Amino acid sequence: MRYVAIGDSFTEGVGDELPDGTTRGWADLVAEGLAAGLGEPVRYANLAIRGRLLAPIVTEQLDAALSLSPLPTLITLNGGGNDMMRTGVDTTRLVELTEHAVRRCAAAGVRLVLLSGANPADRLPFGRTIHRRGEALTRAITVLAARHDLLLVDMFNDTEIRKPGYWSPDRLHLGPAGHRRVASHVLSALGHPTEADEVVHPPTTRRLLTEARYYREHVLPWLTRRLRGRSSGDNRTGKHLTWTTVEALPRV
Repeated sequence: MRYVAIGDSFTEGVGDELPDGTTRGWADLVAEGLAAGLGEPVRYANLAIRGRLLAPIVTEQLDAALSLSPLPTLITLNGGGNDMMRTGVDTTRLVELTEHAVRRCAAAGVRLVLLSGANPADRLPFGRTIHRRGEALTRAITVLAARHDLLLVDMFNDTEIRKPGYWSPDRLHLGPAGHRRVASHVLSALGHPTEADEVVHPPTTRRLLTEARYYREHVLPWLTRRLRGRSSGDNRTGKHLTWTTVEALPRV
């Protein structure tokens, strides 16, 4: 098994930081789960970069994935979340870009698995808009996956993961429990059933000071980057650009 993950912050693992500050995330957990399920080491690369729009994911990142030697046997693709947070997003164009990736992987003989990202809309400013756009994109990608007989792991319509205990403080990225839940869905879909940990959800209270702190610490920096034309992923690269070996550790 040679597995490559491409995408944005969702696939990079933002929100699931280790003590040394590096990110883990669901794709790392999938690589570990595949090694455990297969009982042999898995070669793994993760080219995802936070803030990336779908176009560079299905061109630059996919180019890099298909240039690895030896060739991947499995690629997971998620993208479009950052596009949906911008004005004038064209869902039809996002589907066309995804289908471009589908055709390239098919031509290369590489299995492609699509993921729809978890739905963050419940606690975000302009959440209704994000929900409407995400729902439309997920519906279109579901049709695309069926047309090409591809596996789609639909996290957008997973109602459980929308609960607050799965999310990081910025309310946009999943926390550790959320990444574990995504990994369990992906592994189960790939034939390696995995149960995610039970999560106790805190009460959802929105106090004025809490909301003011949230906007100051998370919303305003995001708006500032948008106004300056910058991205959280500027000057960053994927965390595993070449093959790294994930050993087959026993399940506990």
